[in-house]
Amino acid sequence: MPERTKTDERLKGPLAGVRVIEMGQLVAGPFVGSRMADFGAEVIKVETPGNGDAMRAWGHHRYKERGLWWPVLARNKKSVSANLRESRGQDLVRRLIETADVLVENFKPGTLEKWGLAPSALHEINPGLVIARVSGYGQTGPYADRPGFASVGEAMGGLRYINGFPDQPPPRMGISLGDTLAGMFAAQGVLMALYWRDTVGKGRGQVIDASITESCFAMMESALSEYDKVGFVREPSGTGLANVSPSNIFPTSDGKWVVIAANLNPMFKRLCDAMEQPELADDPRYSTHQARGQNGDELDSLIADWTRELSAAELDERLDKHGVVSGPIYSIEDIVNDPHYQARDMICRFQDKELGEIAVPGFVPKLSETHSEIAWLGPSEVGAHNEEVYCGMLGLSEDDLKELENDGII
Repeated sequence: MPERTKTDERLKGPLAGVRVIEMGQLVAGPFVGSRMADFGAEVIKVETPGNGDAMRAWGHHRYKERGLWWPVLARNKKSVSANLRESRGQDLVRRLIETADVLVENFKPGTLEKWGLAPSALHEINPGLVIARVSGYGQTGPYADRPGFASVGEAMGGLRYINGFPDQPPPRMGISLGDTLAGMFAAQGVLMALYWRDTVGKGRGQVIDASITESCFAMMESALSEYDKVGFVREPSGTGLANVSPSNIFPTSDGKWVVIAANLNPMFKRLCDAMEQPELADDPRYSTHQARGQNGDELDSLIADWTRELSAAELDERLDKHGVVSGPIYSIEDIVNDPHYQARDMICRFQDKELGEIAVPGFVPKLSETHSEIAWLGPSEVGAHNEEVYCGMLGLSEDDLKELENDGII
């Protein structure tokens, strides 16, 4: 383990004591840091002096001139500034990396090498360093040098093709799904690499190469095997799944939509009982999984005729009583007001000195023996922790800090 200053006691969780240096911006790389900061790791985010990470200004709405995505994405992270295009800025980061367990970056491949921060060079000064590199297409291959965002990764990874309805342009999800998938895979890689380093790896770090495109491709279930063996190309299937019924959305009398997933035989029988049409379970058109898939449109239409007579609340109560897997399609307003989300502490309220009380998502997953806490939201100022980190950890003086600031290094 690298030498370090005392663990920050404000940070709680199973990763307390792990130090992460986060470099890069936008979503994919910082989402790796977010996963670790949520669970107690000391994440030191390196930002460009001035405007910092572009995520500070992203999001649909602002409050008191502050973006509302940044406080969540950067919560529990410390912000330092460093001009990585200058040698003195690179030296500052190099000194931080000497004491770190993990480095996370999502620059275009080759950028770290250009700055003299190639993994081979960093492992010379910190052999145990785990380096997570997130990019559009990976660090190797003919597309490695191309810039890549989530939208393109979702397209080339196959997700966009199967999304939406037949004969319509394939839509995207309303979130940066490819970025967060890559961040999740990279975070898993970091944890695996740390475990290996500290058990059988004899203290050696390694490099995690996480591609947005490949992370999307990894979610494609059996599509590759189906194409390889029988030449089947999975197509978009609208609101349901091809050859799986009932597993779709159904209308209610109050204009809402409810998901019903009752494609297993016992589940379908319970649905028929809830509909007070038990004879449907024995109808040859619907009595088996295969038969229901072949007659899915007809069956879904029949179920929809029934659901239209009930409100979403009535339908949910009826289906739950009969043990049928179902649930209403929630807006964010519905989520906030749902008692289950509240009971699970998924709507956390934090008192921020600038934003006041603000609701932010709770921690996922929940661990039985370790408890995570929000120590602070994403700091509003770039370099808010310069003095704490550079002076407290690296031993710089206030005069050193002022000189670096005057010279545009921090």
